[in-house]
Amino acid sequence: MITLKIKENIYLLDSTAGSYAYLIAGEEPILIDTGYPGRSKKIIEEIIRLGINPRDIAHILLTHHDVDHIGNAKALQLATGARLWASKEDLPYIQGERNREGIKRIVQAIIRVDNPRVDSTFTKGQKIGSVEIIPTPGHTPGHVSFLYEDVLFVGDLVRTNKGKLKRFPSFSTWNKVISDISLQQIKSFNFEWICPAHGEPVRGRDLWKAL
Repeated sequence: MITLKIKENIYLLDSTAGSYAYLIAGEEPILIDTGYPGRSKKIIEEIIRLGINPRDIAHILLTHHDVDHIGNAKALQLATGARLWASKEDLPYIQGERNREGIKRIVQAIIRVDNPRVDSTFTKGQKIGSVEIIPTPGHTPGHVSFLYEDVLFVGDLVRTNKGKLKRFPSFSTWNKVISDISLQQIKSFNFEWICPAHGEPVRGRDLWKAL
């Protein structure tokens, strides 16, 4: 297992391959997303290998409610003592109070998740530590992205393939029109790195122009 260091204090966790989670180290470590269920032990081991005490993780930020993003949220919440954050729109899906729709309802029946209890919900323009919260609904009703310095964590707003940005197919998107609006709004932010859950991180803000 080789952890990818994107830049100082920012890591892609190899233990979450298939739906990447990211770690922002520093004085107040932050975990972004938690990957497919059943990987909490490997995630904790990887965090320790990076020289970080899991109990020092201050926050876990969820981009959205898909099972491959919340899969280890409860276990990691318990293991680290971190505060778990999510959008209020996605909250009922995350906590198992509402069934997902379309193909995602089938996925949730196949991939079982131990639903966490969210501690706090995001507000527009909020900052958690040095991480700016950017609402980017469309893939799900409450999908959010996060901006830390010049690194944009996009969850499932886009994916990457061979160094290019790609949209998600309509069948996995809650509302394509709203998603398109979110894609356009991101252009007003300054960033250099784009870190998706699916595909490798890429560098270059100009890549957004092709969407």
